[in-house]
Amino acid sequence: MDKINNNVGKFSDPSVTAKGDARAFVRLKNLDTLWFNTGTLCNLECANCYIESSPKNDALSYIRIEEVVTFLDEIRDNNITVSEIGLTGGEPFMNPDIIKIMKITMERGFKLLVLTNAMRPMMRHQDALFALRKKFGDQLSIRVSTDHYTKEIHQKERGDRSWEPMMHGLTWLSDNGFDVHVAGRTFTHEDDNELRSGYKMLFKEKNIKIDADDPHALILFPEMNEQEDVVEITTACWNILGVNPDNMMCATSRMIVKHKGAEKPAIMACTLLPYDDQFNMGEKLTEARTDVSLNHPFCSTFCVLGGASCSN
Repeated sequence: MDKINNNVGKFSDPSVTAKGDARAFVRLKNLDTLWFNTGTLCNLECANCYIESSPKNDALSYIRIEEVVTFLDEIRDNNITVSEIGLTGGEPFMNPDIIKIMKITMERGFKLLVLTNAMRPMMRHQDALFALRKKFGDQLSIRVSTDHYTKEIHQKERGDRSWEPMMHGLTWLSDNGFDVHVAGRTFTHEDDNELRSGYKMLFKEKNIKIDADDPHALILFPEMNEQEDVVEITTACWNILGVNPDNMMCATSRMIVKHKGAEKPAIMACTLLPYDDQFNMGEKLTEARTDVSLNHPFCSTFCVLGGASCSN
């Protein structure tokens, strides 16, 4: 059965909402975090993956070390201030160049955040990761997707036999002194305090060195569904909601992707919207400063109303 789209008529005009109100937009304040999507291929096919990663989805090709270096050179040559590089996927550790990308990024002096499910693709690189940890210390942060503190609910999202390998990788990172964080999801009836209490018990039981009360160490992402009836954000909403547009993710970050079949990587305004051409900002960081119109349901549910950001 086809899904019912409850947003018919909405998110169709970048300038105005379905009711004719001026649509909210976000201006780039600082490029604090530059993300590279390493490719959409993943060892898992989750029930509600933000960008539909799977073992078969190669809509975003593996980005190569040479392409990453091109952007790092542009940052250097144009004195662009970037504090942090983020690597996401797919599963970044499936990219053949992942260790080279991590190494050159930190050699250039950037803090590096890598998102992973901490399963076999990551664990194949134990020796290389340990060497990077020894050389660069807490310049490297690794965030592990742990959708819930219980095996049952985590595997409901990520599939059978996904819990033990993830816990093995998470524990290995903690035991070996990595700056390790966890990303959970808020798709249960539990509130923030209940979720953090559950993770706290899990971390204590497994001797995982993560402070569940720290919102940077344990990030709880809101659940998103494009088919749900989502409110459009107008320019008036900033004051009504008491939300500062400078705190939106697209005010401080961009993501570089390699669309399948494309000659060169493209810069996207949002880490959650790698396929939507209205968020494509071209091929040069120096030109990727265009205002971002909040013309997608994720803009509302994840950033404005959910208050979330993929960055540290």
